This record gives sequence, structure tokens and C-alpha cells, in this order.
Amino acid sequence: MKEHTSGSNSSLEVQHIVSSKKCLKSVSNVSSSRSKARKAYFTASSVERRALMSAPLSKELREQYKIRTLPIRSNDEVTVVRGSKKGSEGKINSVYRLKYSVQIEKLQKEKSNGASVPINIHPSKVVITKLHLDKDRKALIERKGGKLE
Repeated sequence: MKEHTSGSNSSLEVQHIVSSKKCLKSVSNVSSSRSKARKAYFTASSVERRALMSAPLSKELREQYKIRTLPIRSNDEVTVVRGSKKGSEGKINSVYRLKYSVQIEKLQKEKSNGASVPINIHPSKVVITKLHLDKDRKALIERKGGKLE
């Protein structure tokens, strides 16, 4: 087995190739293909969907915990910031990972037969205003480099 003594030709280094027109990717194991990204999104497991279903924290919580987003969970209090229900507030009833949506306590629509049905909202369209903290959530904030006060 041969060893390379020259540091510049080492196969361990990630090479960054720059042409005059565009910059090529330096990491070869990440795809920028739209079809592959869509396939990964729609075939993601429940564990992967949890991370994809993160919501930004409000400015007050961002200053308090020094982190920007957290995976959303039930019993968090949120405000809707996009769409026809913009400005609505409520507590998360359920996180529907299969549909990439959350259902908020007070957001329901009436069906023609009088039954009320919860409205599904994507987590990126809400802002978390109050966190439901337990030991696992506190540990997650610590891992992300946030501060618990």
C-alpha cells in the first residue's frame, strides 16, 4: 500500500473547482437534483419528517433561548403568519406527520352537515409563541447550543 507524501494531491481533501461561469459543488454526496429532493421529501420516515416539520420561534423566544427553530409538537402555542387564517392563535392539537401538517385547537371549518373539521396548516407557516417544555425538549435546546434560563 502506497502513501502520499504530498499534501496537495491527497485524496482526503475535498477539492473545490471554480470555473469562470459557475462554481461546482465541493461535496459530492449531496444531490441538487429536484427529482431526488422531492423523492426524499415524500418518502421520508416519521423520524425524518419530525425534523422537516420545524417551525420558527417568535422573536421573544429566539432572544430567550438563542435558537431559531424547533421541531413542532403538540401543546405548543402558535400564531399563523401566512394564508387565509393569518393572525389566528391557538394550541397545537395534533402533529400530522403523514400530511406534513399541524392542527390548531381553535381552527376548524364547518361542513355542510354541521360537523366541524380541523384545518391542516404547514408548520413553516406558523410561529411558536410558547413552548411546551419537558426534559427531552430542554435537552434538545441544550444540544442545539441554546440557553435555558
